[in-house]
Amino acid sequence: MNKILKGLIFLLLATALGIFFYAYNSGDIFKNSLSPKDTVEFKLNDLKFEIFYNRPSKRERDIFGGLVSYNKVWRTGANEATTFETNQALKIGEDSLPMGIYTLWTIPNKDSWQVIFNSKQYPWGVDDAMQAMRDPSFDVISIEVPVENIKNVVEQFTIAFDNSTDNLSLTMAWDTVKIVVPLK
Repeated sequence: MNKILKGLIFLLLATALGIFFYAYNSGDIFKNSLSPKDTVEFKLNDLKFEIFYNRPSKRERDIFGGLVSYNKVWRTGANEATTFETNQALKIGEDSLPMGIYTLWTIPNKDSWQVIFNSKQYPWGVDDAMQAMRDPSFDVISIEVPVENIKNVVEQFTIAFDNSTDNLSLTMAWDTVKIVVPLK
């Protein structure tokens, strides 16, 4: 083999080893995320909703009133700010939510949660001090919904749409807590 081909093979091998060691050390390839990304979609005729969020796990921790403080804004998931997209205007409680993309924030409490749709897009859910990045001046809708205590523990934070009784709702559940946000 000539020197150029040997040099090219050596360069490719060194690059591949560098990428392998970087991926191994950063852990992105060889282990599952503790809060994996998920997207939830709902479609009915011309109506379409989509939520992107990260799903933290309970892992034997105290969740509400512990890991997630009461009466403080929560990014409603982990990592990136949770986003909610609708292709049509919605009625949430007594307010109208225009079609668009929103970040979804919550303020959990023992008996009720404040659910907030914010029009600003944020690169991450919290700042360096682990405080929610939400700017309240961009809040479009805020609705208070009651907490439902459930018997079975939900290990991984879950957001879903429910239309089982022809009453469309957005549900969130984690640990032994569930909330339901009515959508029209």
